[in-house]
Amino acid sequence: MDPEVKQLIEMGATAAQAQVALKKAKQDVMRAAEMIFAGEIDDVPDEQGGSEPKREAAKGARPLTPDEDEDDEDDAPSEAGDSDGGFDEEDDGIFFSKSRREEVNEIDEEPEYAVVAVPTPTSGNPLTGSASSGTKAKLPILSQADFMRGCPEASEQSYLFSLYHKLSEPKRRCPNWQNCGGEVKTTKSEFLAIYPTFDAYTIALRQTVVKACPKCAQTVCSACGEGTALPTPNVQQPSHIPVYNPLFHCADLQGVILGMGLYMIDTFFSDGWLKSSGIKDGEDGEERASKKRKTSNVEADFTSLMVSAGMHPSAPQGKKKPSGTGYDGNAREDTTGQTEAQRSQNLRDTQLGTLMSQVRVYLPSLQRTGGSYPSDYLVSPTALAHLRRRFNHVASSLLRNDSLSDMSERSVLYFELFEWLQTVSNHEALASMVAMPIMIPSSSTEVGGQSGSKRVRQRLVIYEGSSGPRELMESLVIQATAAIKGLEGTGSAKDKEQKEMTEAEKRVLTVNSGPTSGKGKGKEKLMNEDNARLLQFCERIILTANAIDRSLRETKGDAFVDRLRASLPKLPGSSRHKNNNAAAGPSSSSPTVTLAGPPLAADASETDAIKVYEEWGNAVRFEYCDLTVQPLPGQAPEGTTDDTPSYMSVFSTDARMLAHADIPKRSLAIAKELAVLTTNLPVAWNSSIFLRVDESRVDVIKCLITGPEGTPYYNGCYLFDIFLGPNYNISSPSVKYMTTNGGKFRFNPNLYADGKVCLSLLGTWQGPGWVAGKSTLLQVLISIQSMILTDEPYLNEPGWANSAGTAASAAYSANVRRMVVHTAMLGNLKNPPEPFKDIILTHFRLKANNITKQLDEWLKLDDGKALSGQGAAYTGGPATGPGGSGAGSGFRAHVEEMKRLLVGLTRGQDPTTREGSSSTNLSVTDGSTTAPIPGDEMDGLEYD
Repeated sequence: MDPEVKQLIEMGATAAQAQVALKKAKQDVMRAAEMIFAGEIDDVPDEQGGSEPKREAAKGARPLTPDEDEDDEDDAPSEAGDSDGGFDEEDDGIFFSKSRREEVNEIDEEPEYAVVAVPTPTSGNPLTGSASSGTKAKLPILSQADFMRGCPEASEQSYLFSLYHKLSEPKRRCPNWQNCGGEVKTTKSEFLAIYPTFDAYTIALRQTVVKACPKCAQTVCSACGEGTALPTPNVQQPSHIPVYNPLFHCADLQGVILGMGLYMIDTFFSDGWLKSSGIKDGEDGEERASKKRKTSNVEADFTSLMVSAGMHPSAPQGKKKPSGTGYDGNAREDTTGQTEAQRSQNLRDTQLGTLMSQVRVYLPSLQRTGGSYPSDYLVSPTALAHLRRRFNHVASSLLRNDSLSDMSERSVLYFELFEWLQTVSNHEALASMVAMPIMIPSSSTEVGGQSGSKRVRQRLVIYEGSSGPRELMESLVIQATAAIKGLEGTGSAKDKEQKEMTEAEKRVLTVNSGPTSGKGKGKEKLMNEDNARLLQFCERIILTANAIDRSLRETKGDAFVDRLRASLPKLPGSSRHKNNNAAAGPSSSSPTVTLAGPPLAADASETDAIKVYEEWGNAVRFEYCDLTVQPLPGQAPEGTTDDTPSYMSVFSTDARMLAHADIPKRSLAIAKELAVLTTNLPVAWNSSIFLRVDESRVDVIKCLITGPEGTPYYNGCYLFDIFLGPNYNISSPSVKYMTTNGGKFRFNPNLYADGKVCLSLLGTWQGPGWVAGKSTLLQVLISIQSMILTDEPYLNEPGWANSAGTAASAAYSANVRRMVVHTAMLGNLKNPPEPFKDIILTHFRLKANNITKQLDEWLKLDDGKALSGQGAAYTGGPATGPGGSGAGSGFRAHVEEMKRLLVGLTRGQDPTTREGSSSTNLSVTDGSTTAPIPGDEMDGLEYD
């Protein structure tokens, strides 16, 4: 079906009427719609041109849902609808899914203008305030295309079209018309003129919306045409009746006011206040100059009004000036213009927040101060359409910000966004749109223009399903929870247990009054202002999410919320590891050990394996765990007490020395860092990064990186100890490489056998260095993953950078592969270091088939030489195999042993079982077990 026909059917026409109207209107969709609503096509029989039934468009009628029309299989939800992690639900006939895709024809019309009086507000409250008469100005009129813009759902288009058509009519009949024959005159500009501020719009509308019939003096609402009952002077209204306000008289006013307000929010947010009257593509010079002459005065009038109102109009459309800053090593960064840019951003955030606050007054609310109006209970379908199309776009864009620090600095805007989300979720008719996936434009293609009474440009817009506000909010909750944990400090667990207040009580006290109990010494301290601001913002995020869920339970029920929450990202939990003593192998009295991770069918395809692996990896990439180890008597470092815990880290002494330190700026930096890491660690089939953070000392971190595909490090597991020192993030973190086979193997010119990591960000290598206050741990981890674990590591050595593709480089990579199989695969699989045992076993189990094929390829690539631990000095020793034509016997033995362990792992065998101990089976989450496979002896090489 043609998109134009489909669009007219959604407005209430039959397929036959749509085709005839389009033919008469020469394919002008809007002109065809006007003909249909004017009744010019009513005589067309339904059978002509097709048999599609006319959709029900009567006001108040509920469109059919799949439950009401069981024969409509195309609209029925399928079990596979949840396969993409979306949240499919039917609400008032609308079917939501992140897998949806819609093509919509949209047009850009040449704008109309009207000369109107622009009032100047003299009171801060637009509901009760007054205004001066203002000045005359030529303002643009909101076009029908902009009024209806967005992805259509069910009968929304017909409601929007009907209201716009009604507001464009020049007169309204008096409710007493049969007796008096009077009519009230009105104009489109009264409802649809785009004023420089929303306050000016609502004040002007309130001054004109109620009119008196010239024949009988009956007061009439010029929006709906119904009579109004003005309050009697000096008569007190009952307490349950709200104060009379003409702008809340009817659903039509609610629809147009919210439509205009959300249009202003959307266009201001998108930096498009002056997009109307822009130059169209394809115009020649004379046409362009002519249009410029015609519109320059109009734009000047509108711009001057915006500036006088305190608003900043958009810059002219076109090529943008380059922006942004960067750094190069320790070179001084050019910060020219950053202060001004920040000031401009703050101003725009304040303006947008104020605008959203003004529009929020007109949202349907059953908790309105002073009582609710009838339109609060019976929400206009057009208001619902505007909220879903406009507000969801702005809200989702703001919530996709992955920088908690940036959001907290723009709290004036985000706090207002949270107010909107809570207001919308509190109303039964609106709550669903907070929880459901939304439709956002993914592409736009111009498909030509149309001629007629108005010049237009037509575009084909592709809308695709995307995460809704509540799902995006959960990512912020995860970040906020991590940030709060970072702000709680880095004291020992014992210090925290000694606090009498709960953590929630402490945070409330901190935000409200400032002082909180000290750590260990009982001193009072005042939380740093920046820390308190971030803490307050994080708590507001969590409060908003909880309020939304509570409102959804009240309005939609427990089942709705339970299904929603099941689809949301999960908060990082605590891993199963408690301390390094738990790393001991299973005892003979417990022959079955539960293996973490999801089950994978033996005959699963690689596509299925990738999906399972990445879903699992995203769920476990960041977790808190107990990394403490109690020191032996007399081994406590100077300046510490014996009860200060040690940690499973080479930086344990450094951590103990800072056990009672309170460094506010460091805590703030760590809080922001954790917020980013919780949701931004890369997880993929070809390479992933996993972190474990001590649950009481968030500055003590352990990392596991799986080797990238296409490199000699592929699928190996590489471990790093990390400590965020006393000057973090003014200075870089401390990082130590741990997968060294007991200090014997140098896997890379940048990864020494003693654990040193050579990286410019860490100050241990030439190149761009750490930028105080801006560089992050995530940058360090990704740099290791992508710049050290490379496809040709030989080139990382100074002086060898121009040796790509040489025999020496190939020999070096072959030696790296031997070390990887020996230590990063076999060593870690047979003796998995905590706290990553579950990660390592699951990684190898889910990728067993892939790794087996990889090992076969590596056997073919091997040059038959012996393994050398000091790879940086490797030049190629004597071959132990057939002279470079095949693998050496030692490497082949390691590969075969690794393949046998992978087979056993997929069958449930514990690869950590030692020779002589009872055989042990592992069970995956589905509880299946298999018979044990005899264990394999390790060769004479040592493992760390």
